[in-house]
Amino acid sequence: MFQETRALFIYCLSPVHMGAGTAIGMIDNPIQRERHTEYPTMAGSGLKGAARHHVIASGGDRSLVDRIFGPEVHASDHAGAISFADAQLVAFPVRSLRRAFVYATSPTALARTRRALALAGHDLAWTIGDDPGSNRCRVADGQILTDNGLTLEAFKFEATIDAWLGEIAGWLAKHALPQTAEDDEFRFFRDKLGRDLVLLSDEDFAFFVRNSTVVEPHVRIRDATGTADEGGLFYTENLPPESLLLTLLFASEERRRDTQGKQGRDDAEPPPKKL
Repeated sequence: MFQETRALFIYCLSPVHMGAGTAIGMIDNPIQRERHTEYPTMAGSGLKGAARHHVIASGGDRSLVDRIFGPEVHASDHAGAISFADAQLVAFPVRSLRRAFVYATSPTALARTRRALALAGHDLAWTIGDDPGSNRCRVADGQILTDNGLTLEAFKFEATIDAWLGEIAGWLAKHALPQTAEDDEFRFFRDKLGRDLVLLSDEDFAFFVRNSTVVEPHVRIRDATGTADEGGLFYTENLPPESLLLTLLFASEERRRDTQGKQGRDDAEPPPKKL
């Protein structure tokens, strides 16, 4: 069993491809999506592998890495001491007529965020209001509106200003994005998240997360000639920059075999607040 649980926010700084491995549509390399919602997701196993690679590339002690993440070669010797849940989407950037883009979310996305944070021990003061309904939205700041509406991509939404959404936006701005120096590089985006969080209906939100990802063409290059390979055109899907996801990080007692071959256990230290 796990002794410690931490919430870990993931904020995309560039287009991110967490590949699904198979394609059944026009996109050759689609991103991972949940079956029931079609929301973009990141598998916990992939997150764990990426974290392991980062620790090793940063000069981490290899024996300590094996104790925390599990051995890479003799995987059956013992399990690792940490596990990652699949990352779930919190907010998705959508092009806006005002202020370039907004952070779009939905009642389902916020409810799942609240549930995950509660599992990690957070006592949240904010609550989630009603679904705004189709072709309607709720905003935290009225200055983003034009003619009492909000234009996202080519669609106009009737908008209402809600204080409770501002509370959620402020909490996410404070806790979901990194905070360092007073004039750090994330300050602009914290302020923007606090102002420009927009609540869409589950149906409208699902439309944007299905159709507003970054799809890029690529051409396979021949190693011998350095020129394009015939028939080598393919399309790759990415999560856009400024996407926000949330996962849970679980830590258990360490499991490893001692020199006599017995199963040894050490108390796990709480995982860091930042990774």
